Amino acid sequence: MKLTKNQRSLIERVINTAETGTPDGNYSAISIYADGPHDIRQITYGRAQTTEYGNLRKLVHMYVAANSTYSSALAPYADKVGSTPLTNDANFKKLLRNSGKNDPVMKNIQDQFFEEVYFTPAMKWADNNGFTKALSALIIYDSHIHSGGILWVIRSMFNESPPASGGNEEVWIKDYTFARNKWLLNHHRSAVRASAYRTKAYLAQITKNNWDLGTVPVNMNGTDVMP
Repeated sequence: MKLTKNQRSLIERVINTAETGTPDGNYSAISIYADGPHDIRQITYGRAQTTEYGNLRKLVHMYVAANSTYSSALAPYADKVGSTPLTNDANFKKLLRNSGKNDPVMKNIQDQFFEEVYFTPAMKWADNNGFTKALSALIIYDSHIHSGGILWVIRSMFNESPPASGGNEEVWIKDYTFARNKWLLNHHRSAVRASAYRTKAYLAQITKNNWDLGTVPVNMNGTDVMP
């Protein structure tokens, strides 16, 4: 997946907006939703929002290892994340907010974290399946951030093959985004249903044939995003 500097920047800023409402990303943002395993409540945190029962433990470990401003205070929590519920731990949430707001080291670590844990695997999946277009990269990355990857339950809702298997890239992305939009809108979790603003934004870009993301701004949930 070969992306220009502007395409790469726009993709990241659209994802930031989808997750925390601002193109620059809110590194201290915390939300709590009942979308953990078996619908339990969990913390989501950071510039592009990683989850308590997902990869938050890795992020906290990375920050603790950096020996920065709040590292020693967060150290006792590092091995608790994902195993001991922390949604009601006010001190833990305060430390996350303060480090994301006040410590440039946490911001740098988050940038590295989201690159390594989400963007790189998303682009590897895109490459392996023959995708080349910038809008495809955005939609595939969004799926990795939002759902952990390309969910088979959605993939099984349409027939088009990926480009590497002889399919048409634009048809696959359009069919996938329609299927994902339908899946989100009919999900049993209200928070997931509400997140269909993401797929609606991407369907609008598909309708515009904005495959190279050269037409800007890109509107995400009411916010116009520039590279």
